[in-house]
Amino acid sequence: MATFVPTQFLLQLFFMASLIPFITAARMLAQEQQPMLLQYHNGPLLSGKISINLIWYGKFKPSQRAIVSDFITSLSSPKTTPHQPSVAAWWNTIEKYYLKIKSKKSTSLDLSLGTQILDENYSLGKSLTSQNLKQLAGKGQQSNAINVVLTSSDVAVEGFCSSRCGTHGSSPSSKAAKVNGKISKFAYIWVGNSETQCPGQCAWPFHQPIYGPQSPPLVAPNNDVGMEGIVMNLASLLAGTVTNPFGNGYYQGPAEAPLEAASACPGVYGKGAYPGYAGKLLEDPTTGASYNANGVNGRKYLLPALLDPSTSTCTTLV
Repeated sequence: MATFVPTQFLLQLFFMASLIPFITAARMLAQEQQPMLLQYHNGPLLSGKISINLIWYGKFKPSQRAIVSDFITSLSSPKTTPHQPSVAAWWNTIEKYYLKIKSKKSTSLDLSLGTQILDENYSLGKSLTSQNLKQLAGKGQQSNAINVVLTSSDVAVEGFCSSRCGTHGSSPSSKAAKVNGKISKFAYIWVGNSETQCPGQCAWPFHQPIYGPQSPPLVAPNNDVGMEGIVMNLASLLAGTVTNPFGNGYYQGPAEAPLEAASACPGVYGKGAYPGYAGKLLEDPTTGASYNANGVNGRKYLLPALLDPSTSTCTTLV
């Protein structure tokens, strides 16, 4: 697989270079977004009280772990927080997906930070397959939970950087518990720290992109480019996980490569976004950091646009 990475990057570079003459047009059309409808495929959405368990694989500093745990806690913080716009307000768009099918089969969703598991000794080595990720996810609670596997910057993962920054999926419970005669499944997410491997792909706009229009990277609000990338990708995958946990929820396109609540709005973080420009963002007057959402403990984050199911357009906090 690795032998194909350079070729793919060259093809991407050529493709993006061919788009440069159209960037000006893209700027003009930034506000003329075409509606996109995510089809509902009649499957369940995650609902009820759900714990988000964090499985830390490799070396992470306590300060790095706090960036992610504070983000998870911020999802359910009061929406009336004096610091607006908030992470909770961003997540409010996801609730609209539940309202659209409330009369059918889904109830509301209540997320909370669950347990945190540390695997600092690389129990499965430093080169992981997709099956390894499922194994690690299985270490967490397997009912009423989303198990999030986070790999450190020195861990190689199948497909990481060449085709993905993270993924989400589901796996049968190891306890083989049955619900209505069917083996139960649990949802999981994996995101890698791209700091030393591919920050231009998985931590943009806090690092210059590896291809396409070049502009100075933005200042990271938590002073850690790799962890900012983890939060941005985790946010996107979390939105996809709750609205399409088992491959038959809300999505558009092929089931094996679906466009979901956040991935339907790539590269959009603020109003007026276009290729190479994240959009108009807030800026911390002290640090110069760019962000669009406030979290608990004084945190600031940059979160992706979400597709609003009530308008079928990408919506941002700023």
